[in-house]
Amino acid sequence: MPNQRNNFAATSAAFEQPGHPPATITEFRGVRFLHLGTSWVQGAMRLNKPDAIELEYVQMMMMWLLFCEQPRHIVQLGLGSAALTKFCHRRFPDARVTAIELNPNVIAICNAHFALPPNDARLRVREMNALDFVTDPANRDSVDILQVDLYDEQARGPVLDTPEFYQACFDCLTDDGIMMTNVFGEFANYDKNLQAIELVFDAVVWVPEEQDENIVVIAFKNSPLLDFSVLFERAAAIKTRLNLPAKGWVTGLKQWMLDQQ
Repeated sequence: MPNQRNNFAATSAAFEQPGHPPATITEFRGVRFLHLGTSWVQGAMRLNKPDAIELEYVQMMMMWLLFCEQPRHIVQLGLGSAALTKFCHRRFPDARVTAIELNPNVIAICNAHFALPPNDARLRVREMNALDFVTDPANRDSVDILQVDLYDEQARGPVLDTPEFYQACFDCLTDDGIMMTNVFGEFANYDKNLQAIELVFDAVVWVPEEQDENIVVIAFKNSPLLDFSVLFERAAAIKTRLNLPAKGWVTGLKQWMLDQQ
């Protein structure tokens, strides 16, 4: 997923239900990291700020806030360390939040060690295949924001990356719906995923993360009007309300548009 790190202090927590990669944790300088039986980092939580989003690329997965202020249904495909799920559940009290995770070990360790709250009237964490969720006719036209971050224990992927998968994601979205996707791995993954997404969505923008090799893609079911003066105003409000570095997102979007000219 985002990166590979060394020099962690390992902990004794391990969830190892057979048939799935084990979920383990390490801690380093006040941050708890999630692993799937390898040294690759699959998510993180700062221990004294469990509700904050620690990793930069995960913060960037909230870039949709520049275009949608009041979502009704937010879905994460891939739970990771539950950073997005917790943040959306707690910061958007009028929205339903659904997280789809195939690995029961990830769900268990998030409940035990990453402050994931139990399911309630607005939160539902489901153990299931992300492809089954997006292809279910019951989910068509029901999701305002879809956050996709699907990697295996070796950070290969995304594990779902075909035009058919992205078409199913498109079909799940409401008319003004937005999909956020993290693309990380070998360089061939970037072009493959971007081309597949562009085949389906009306408008697609990608912004590289500065510290690692993630590229965060924002895909619109219907292309929005971009007014950068308005976006910078919204970014300032996002920074004030949610303490997210949204000005940098707008700067990245603007640079992307200049690079395309």
